[in-house]
Amino acid sequence: MKIDTALLTDDIIDLAIREDVGDGDHTSLACIPPDATGKMQLLVKQAGVAAGVEVARRIFQKLDSSVALEQLIADGAQIKPGDVIFYVTGKIISLLQAERLALNFMQRLSGIATQTAAYAAALSGLKTKVIDTRKTTPGMRVLEKMAVALGGGSNHRMGLHDMILIKDNHVDFSGGVEQAIKNVQAYLKKTGRSLPIEVEARSLADVEKVLALGGVDRIMLDNFSLPDTKAAVELIGGRYEVESSGGITLATLRQYAECGVDYISVGALTHQIKSLDLSLKAVNG
Repeated sequence: MKIDTALLTDDIIDLAIREDVGDGDHTSLACIPPDATGKMQLLVKQAGVAAGVEVARRIFQKLDSSVALEQLIADGAQIKPGDVIFYVTGKIISLLQAERLALNFMQRLSGIATQTAAYAAALSGLKTKVIDTRKTTPGMRVLEKMAVALGGGSNHRMGLHDMILIKDNHVDFSGGVEQAIKNVQAYLKKTGRSLPIEVEARSLADVEKVLALGGVDRIMLDNFSLPDTKAAVELIGGRYEVESSGGITLATLRQYAECGVDYISVGALTHQIKSLDLSLKAVNG
């Protein structure tokens, strides 16, 4: 199953518009003449990485196709206080309807991109990539993963449908890591699917069992200590991709990367972030 990310993004925006605008922005309709036009600017108030400009553009276009957006700074660019990311010009009522929606998306996505950039910078010069997880805001995953990529990170699987990830609960319910792998291999053969297989190891003994059986693409080292991570990488010897996961912070990220792992997955990229401070204000004159 392949997700149509453009369609999903439109669905997210449509839902946000229904939630916020409902049957009309009655404050703006009461205060502003219907044909009055104006201009607003998206002003940066906090340093970081911009993300969500294209989402904001689609919000304005969905609400009013006559609104014009002049982009000055691209998604993924470093921004600082005082920068103007874009100007929008059009009917004032349309601009005001879109104001909070555009800000909510851009502030959150820019916060994710900014946090990811800090993790990516900590891995400078190493082969290891920082990747996201499924710890995302329900309904917002496609956009939050986009923000991770804009911040210099990489994306793990989109969901349960596009990769096999045998986690601890799968192992325990299957009766062991070897049986879980065999079950997956049999399922893929039976259903005619071709999906990459990753398996979670909780100990060096688990790693040895996976290596003895084979038939996977990546081994996840879950909550391994630094010495055990080094030992596991040596055991695996480049036969499979290696991912470290579990409790790894910005402070310990590089130490784990220096063990030789290919990926480090960090849930905090999307679920422990602060939105970036931006404002969308009227431009007078």
